Amino acid sequence: MSDRFPGQQLAQISVQELAERLQENNTQSQLQLIDVREPDEIAIARIEGFTNLPLSDFANWSDSIHSRFDPDAETLVLCHHGIRSAQMCQWLISQGFTNVKNISGGIAAYSLRVDPNIPQY
Repeated sequence: MSDRFPGQQLAQISVQELAERLQENNTQSQLQLIDVREPDEIAIARIEGFTNLPLSDFANWSDSIHSRFDPDAETLVLCHHGIRSAQMCQWLISQGFTNVKNISGGIAAYSLRVDPNIPQY
């Protein structure tokens, strides 16, 4: 997976918008939520409803991405600060996903701005 972001600007969603979307009725079932952090990070801080696809385990899950997720459904991607999730968003777009958004600031921003019960690390 590349660090480069050629072409289009990556769509972003704020942590406040994420919280609103998660609270809307039945929205979570319509959203595809992916967390690319490592299992030890998930053990410290997590948001319910996200599927964990650690970037370090990319080789094990990348071939099944189209059978696990709908490329046309809205897909929101989370990490610690928003860098790894941006990489994942770019990769998903390269795989034909059409409605991908990076969660700006990651779980660190979510903890600070939305839910202080989620630990910082």
